[in-house]
Amino acid sequence: MPNQLSPSQAQSLLSVLQQRFEKNMNRHKGIKWDDVQAKLEASPDKLYILDAMEETGGEPDVVGFDKKTGEYIFFDCAPESPKGRRSVCYDQQALDSRKEHKPKDSAIGMAKAMGIEILNEEHYRELQQLGEFDTKTSSWVATPENIRKKGGALFGDFRYGTVFFYHNGAESYYAARGFRGSLRV
Repeated sequence: MPNQLSPSQAQSLLSVLQQRFEKNMNRHKGIKWDDVQAKLEASPDKLYILDAMEETGGEPDVVGFDKKTGEYIFFDCAPESPKGRRSVCYDQQALDSRKEHKPKDSAIGMAKAMGIEILNEEHYRELQQLGEFDTKTSSWVATPENIRKKGGALFGDFRYGTVFFYHNGAESYYAARGFRGSLRV
C-alpha cells in the first residue's frame, strides 16, 4: 500500500510520538499511551498521516479524546507554525488569483493532500490553553465562508499573553505564516 509506512518507519514514528506524549502529559490528562498506541497500530493510514504532519514540522501530539466517537485527537503542537507548511496562501482560489509571485501551495490544499483538517478558531484557542504557540509566527485558521467570499482569510497568533485573530487577503503569504492541523484516530 502506498499510504502506509514500513514497519521500521512506523516503529520510529511511534517512538517519537510516545516520547512527545510522555514529555507533555499536561496536554492529555487521563489518557494512557498504551491505548493511543493500540489505536495507532490498528490504523496504519492514520499513522501515515501523522508521519506527514511530523515530516513538515508539526510535532503532532494527543490533545484530547472524543468519548462519543472513541477517537483520539491530535493537533500540531510545534512551538511555532510548522516550517514545512509556511509561505502558503489560504486556499486554491487565492492561489489561482495570484498572477505573479505565486506561493508553492495553499494551506487548505496542503491540509487536504495530507489528510488533516486545518484548525478553526475554537481549536486554535484550545491549543493555546496547552502552552504558548506561535509567539513568533502565525497560522492560518479555517475561515468562515462569509469572510472568505469577500476575499479574506483569518490567521491567529499568540502575543502579549493573548490569542489574537486577524484578517488578511486570502492570497497573501508570509515566511512566518503557515497552518496547523488536526487528525482524529
